[in-house]
Amino acid sequence: MRIFHVLFRLLRLAVSSHAALVAENLALRQQIIVLQRGTKKPRIKRRDRIFWAWLSRLWNRWRSALIIVQPETVVKWHRAGFRLYWRWKSRRTGRPRKAPVVRDLIRRMSRDNPTWGAPRIRAELRLIGLNVAASTVARYMIKKHKPPSPTWRSFLSNHASQITAIDFFTVYTITFKVLYCFVVLSHDRRRIIHFNVTPNPTAEWTAQQIIEAFPYDTAPRFLLHDRDSIYGNVFRRRVKGMGIEEVTTAYRCPWQNPYCERVIGSIRRDCLDHIIIFGEAHLRRILKDCFRYYHESRTHMSLEGNSPFPREIEPPSKGTVVAVPFLGGLHHRYTRAA
Repeated sequence: MRIFHVLFRLLRLAVSSHAALVAENLALRQQIIVLQRGTKKPRIKRRDRIFWAWLSRLWNRWRSALIIVQPETVVKWHRAGFRLYWRWKSRRTGRPRKAPVVRDLIRRMSRDNPTWGAPRIRAELRLIGLNVAASTVARYMIKKHKPPSPTWRSFLSNHASQITAIDFFTVYTITFKVLYCFVVLSHDRRRIIHFNVTPNPTAEWTAQQIIEAFPYDTAPRFLLHDRDSIYGNVFRRRVKGMGIEEVTTAYRCPWQNPYCERVIGSIRRDCLDHIIIFGEAHLRRILKDCFRYYHESRTHMSLEGNSPFPREIEPPSKGTVVAVPFLGGLHHRYTRAA
């Protein structure tokens, strides 16, 4: 029996010595890999930290083979891994999370309605069949770091019906005569309320166009225009008498009147750049047809892909698709015919 005991101890010693040799070999090889990364100061990556943290738990003599860092650093790595492990292990404790659809809906309501609190969002959710506690709503709401206020987009949308913009643009006839076209654009639905053409614009003529554009009590609250000298004293007195407040853009800043500039660009690109104008009467007829197409058929990205006078969506059951030409076939409107 003593012989077998001695042989067992010798075998155990051989196995442990071999394991220690393997561990030391792994430790040295790993440090060589770190030193061969080609930088003056080798960077310790996450996998290096994990390797040493586990090796320190499995091999008692790991300090004897450590060269690139201090043993205290490895101990710090191991403690950090311990904290991460228990954070991962305890992640499922506590109150169960709501479904992603409910969380996204709470965030959406909070984002779209900055003045709403958790009770109001909870009441809105209850009315659509979702019973959520107020504390849960407060947990998933978007955190606000300043007092709630409407965005510029919502502010302008609320006042768009009271804002009107005006501007001139020039058109050359076949005989190189210059005609001035005056447009009045409502910011609400981008509608062109009034237009006229003249070879000699004056302040009196421009003021008369405002009267024709807004008969009776239909005048808007704000009128946006540039600093052209044609909007002189006669024009200002007429506009003030109608109860309209002028809003003047800065000097040489057409981007401050963007909707009117954009509609003039659309008129040129969609119509005038493809037609030769013979005279004043011809330009009026062309613009009348152009504005009819603009209001009733042309789609606008800012109007959710619809026209200023909204078009109804026609299902396939209404019939086959037919094309209605505008401006002599320059543009078409597609509709369904029974």
